[in-house]
Amino acid sequence: MQLVHFGHACVLLESGSTRILIDPGTFSAGFEEVRDLDAVLVTHQHLDHLDEERLPALLKANPQAQLIVDEGSAPKVENPTVARPGDVLKVGDITVKVVNGTHAVIHEDIPVIPNAGYVINDGAFYHPGDALFVPDEDVDVLGLPTMAPWMRLGETVDFLRAVRPRVAVPIHEKLLAMPAFAYGMISNLKPEGTEFRPLTPGEETAV
Repeated sequence: MQLVHFGHACVLLESGSTRILIDPGTFSAGFEEVRDLDAVLVTHQHLDHLDEERLPALLKANPQAQLIVDEGSAPKVENPTVARPGDVLKVGDITVKVVNGTHAVIHEDIPVIPNAGYVINDGAFYHPGDALFVPDEDVDVLGLPTMAPWMRLGETVDFLRAVRPRVAVPIHEKLLAMPAFAYGMISNLKPEGTEFRPLTPGEETAV
């Protein structure tokens, strides 16, 4: 499996002959140049995960790509497949299981919105969106949220320990003022047997 991280929550995943892009949001750069996509997946409607201005051009350049989104994002886009918890979707060589269903609580005064976590190929990769939901599957590679208004570093570490992937790649990192400090803490506190591996933005990496 090959991964490309475009910054923040946006990840391109290639497995076999299938290419999917997850969470093309406003904080991410370069995803609009991606071609030969089989699907674009969106976990939820927040702008850092769904760039409504750049998405139409991306889809126009990838006319064969399915657009798969959570229930909250569906009214904001055209002709989506709506992903609901428990759904199992097939995209080329890739199987996508939809888990969770709700965004983490930011504050009690802010309504909770839908959030779809995506478990790829029975746990080969897991993108949780904006939630710390632990799936039933063993996870090989985890997209690990590292900073958000709805979380603290201790929750990141506890989530990592609960999932216990072979490799954790940090995502949702654009709000970090000092990434090296947070990454060092996570690396020191990760569970035994897990590799914490920050990816170079825009660079394809085998995981």
